[in-house]
Amino acid sequence: MKVNKHAEVKHKSQKWKDAKGKRCRPPVSSSNINSSPVVISMVKEHQESVRKKPSVKRLKNKVKSVSNHKNGSSESGIKKTHAQANGSSVFTMDNDSDDSQDWKEYSQSVHGNGMETSDNTEDVQRDRLEGEALHHCAQRDDRQNCTVLVMQKDQTLCFRGKCLLTCLYGRVEVMGFTIEEGQQSYSLFSPASHCPLSIRGLESIRALESRNEASHILQKYLPQASRKKLLKSITTNSSIILLEPIETPMTRFLSSFPDLRQLFNLPMTELMSAVLDTPLNGLGMIPLDSNIEGLKMSKSYRHALNTLVSVCKGDIDGCPVILVCGTKNVGKSTFIRVLINTLLNYTASVEYLEGDLGQTEFTPAGCLSLLTVREPLLGPPFTHQQTPDHMIYYGQSSCDSDLDRYVESLKSLWCRRSQTREAPIIINTMGWVKGFGFKLLVDMIRFFPVSHVVQLSHSGVNQCPALTPDFLRTANGFQTHPPTQTALDEFTESHSPPRIYSHISIQAEFQGVGSQGTAKHQRSNEQRDLSLLAYLSQLQCPDPGPVRPLHSLTPYQVPHTAIALGVTHGDVVPSHMFHASSGSLVGLCCLAEKVASKGGPVFLSQAPICPCVGFGVLRGIDMARGLYFLLTPVDPSVLRKVNCLLFGAISVPSCILTTQLGIDGEMPYITADYSFDLTGAGKLRVFKGMTRPSQVGMQ
Repeated sequence: MKVNKHAEVKHKSQKWKDAKGKRCRPPVSSSNINSSPVVISMVKEHQESVRKKPSVKRLKNKVKSVSNHKNGSSESGIKKTHAQANGSSVFTMDNDSDDSQDWKEYSQSVHGNGMETSDNTEDVQRDRLEGEALHHCAQRDDRQNCTVLVMQKDQTLCFRGKCLLTCLYGRVEVMGFTIEEGQQSYSLFSPASHCPLSIRGLESIRALESRNEASHILQKYLPQASRKKLLKSITTNSSIILLEPIETPMTRFLSSFPDLRQLFNLPMTELMSAVLDTPLNGLGMIPLDSNIEGLKMSKSYRHALNTLVSVCKGDIDGCPVILVCGTKNVGKSTFIRVLINTLLNYTASVEYLEGDLGQTEFTPAGCLSLLTVREPLLGPPFTHQQTPDHMIYYGQSSCDSDLDRYVESLKSLWCRRSQTREAPIIINTMGWVKGFGFKLLVDMIRFFPVSHVVQLSHSGVNQCPALTPDFLRTANGFQTHPPTQTALDEFTESHSPPRIYSHISIQAEFQGVGSQGTAKHQRSNEQRDLSLLAYLSQLQCPDPGPVRPLHSLTPYQVPHTAIALGVTHGDVVPSHMFHASSGSLVGLCCLAEKVASKGGPVFLSQAPICPCVGFGVLRGIDMARGLYFLLTPVDPSVLRKVNCLLFGAISVPSCILTTQLGIDGEMPYITADYSFDLTGAGKLRVFKGMTRPSQVGMQ
């Protein structure tokens, strides 16, 4: 049964409405959680050992606006007279009606785990939901294939998998975003490629008035027997959430590849921390015990979030320009997602400028983009691919071969930004913070009207100097040199004095900080492939059904004379252009000038800086008829504006070429008769505009 997503609820925050398409809820069997009987038996043995020796904690400190829930608070306006498990509380009510009195007596007799209180009850943890606690605070309805979960303040559920979350009562928080009753349903994705997601219970804005109100909420989703069991876990300030399985064209397409079928299952390092045999497992969710930490926020991390949120709420125009930088693998992308989600609790949108070519957030790799974020980011990048407002296809995962084109592309995107500045903007940067990469950071701070620089680092490694205003006064950039006033003088009406921005330092402290993940799906090249596969999944039918291989789809036919063909990452002679581009990923771009053909194909001598509206796969080239065959999810009305195809170093994922279904005979685009030992067989790297360090400042 669907949830009324637009029901009017008192005190609810003003959020946007759901504009997502239909969803499919196929039943998920427990065998899908892990196909190996050996693994299941190992996990169950570990589960039994955990049950014998439960680990508990007591929350002590008051929770903050952006908090580490492990140091959460037990203080509230509710009077507590007994120690309660899992965050339940004994409360008083001013209403002395019979119903309220029954509800009061009921609350005083119920322990958070569904057990009656006694004088001999020990203080127990109300932090992580795991083990037996999940059986008392969650009930599943097999008919509707959904689970209702009751959470108390500061309780967390850390999990792997995916689900659709609807808040039926109260409030919960995921990755900094608050989900309240009356809002739309949200898709949560917690794959093995990234840090597991956690759902955290928040204090409700209003208290439940009676047991009848709680029972009425559950009535739509649970039978009577299950409702009775779950009512024992509900207090006046509980939050009630509905969890449903979710299947999208993206998840179906990814699971059609053998190497990605376990993407939303447990990685090997977490097998012994799985909590099995709970009402959540059949939904495609695998709860994790407290041995898995989830997202860890250091003290400086939380301080930075609180500072930036306060600035955005208190700024006169509410539009600070926040540049986030730091070396590789320090959590820049995760911090930006949490920051955007937190800001969306207070503002309708956040602008985002992508400056990281290798680990893009909303597009396939190799793109620089500018877009407006209006929905929370409740998963890794490949789960929220979207079309930017403005985009330029650079064509490589690094800019070291052509720094000038990278800088000019960013300038071009900034010029296209609306001048009405109605939302804060976040600028993402590369993890290249040494040599020319550091000089590019200096340039970016000078180019854009940055109000805050957030610099992430980790202990024990000398990464780069702190980019404070004092340091920037004497620092040399790639295109700028001191003394410098405003970087983009051509975009300002007058020369202003040097800007003073705030420098915020974050010390990352999560496990494995500074090193790339080595488990499956965690390497940077694999994550780039996931984003591209997710983009291509838009070619699939939105309705449930079998996955259609790309070679079975009908491509567009584009005349050679109507469109120009260019290469972004090297020099290719015209006679080899068709050989190099066939079977490649191409950016669909719009040149300002009209393509002039003399009856044959048009080739570009250099890569232009021009708008890109999307991507496609150049499936084939018909020399006889002069046609390109192109597969793309871009709408035909937008394709009419495209007059240029750019291909670069971003390749079509090999799994598309090697594991296609329905191929008879020899696979296209694939050959085994090739030797890299031959001279010239490898890729030739071309460097453009690279200035030697000894020549910096001489221009």
